[in-house]
Amino acid sequence: MNGRAFLLKILAATLLGLSGCASYTTPGGPVDLTGIQSADIRELMSRKAAATFPASVSFARVQSPGYESRTAETYGGGEYVVVTNRELMSDVNIDDMTRWPGVRGVAPMSRLLIPARLNSIDELRNASANLRADVLIVFTLDTSYRVDGKSFGPLSVISLGLMRDRETAVTTTASAVFVDVRTGFVYGVAEASASERQVTSAWTSADAADQGRLKTEREAFAGLLRELERTWTDIVAEHT
Repeated sequence: MNGRAFLLKILAATLLGLSGCASYTTPGGPVDLTGIQSADIRELMSRKAAATFPASVSFARVQSPGYESRTAETYGGGEYVVVTNRELMSDVNIDDMTRWPGVRGVAPMSRLLIPARLNSIDELRNASANLRADVLIVFTLDTSYRVDGKSFGPLSVISLGLMRDRETAVTTTASAVFVDVRTGFVYGVAEASASERQVTSAWTSADAADQGRLKTEREAFAGLLRELERTWTDIVAEHT
């Protein structure tokens, strides 16, 4: 074997090894929205609604501590983190929210108002108060993977590259809660889910694999927005 042929063989083996070792890390987990309440059940049940309508609304996306994804930027530590970039909520979505019945204005949560330590939903209520918001919407995403029936939880490593076709399912559930900024009273909750099925041969890179996550998260979030509007309409009707 001449030197050139030997080098080509080594290069091919190297590329084969690299493709076989490629991997994709699943995103971090959701937050139990009931778990970050700062009071016990008795106190929560005693709280009253204080907002007047039309009301100003703030919103924040929260995820579990140490949350990571290829597109999200997070801030804070403690019981949860806040996703500070709007990878899902667009300006068009915000404009649509301002046209919900009984909405006076919509204010995205500013990182400048969020403390570094996040132990309960009270930190977000305080930040919302600085925005002069009446009602806070807190939402979180739970994205899971199944490959040939095997489940992969948050921050799991899925091997990519040269492997046989295997069926994958990516599922996202988006959940939200409406909270009175002044009292912590919970007006209602909303939830929506979406799924995407592919084969692993389509995952030629971690970026390609991540497109399944983004697709299901965007679809779940679009469904959540519809549920939020329906729930909000009921809240306004009940409290005006």
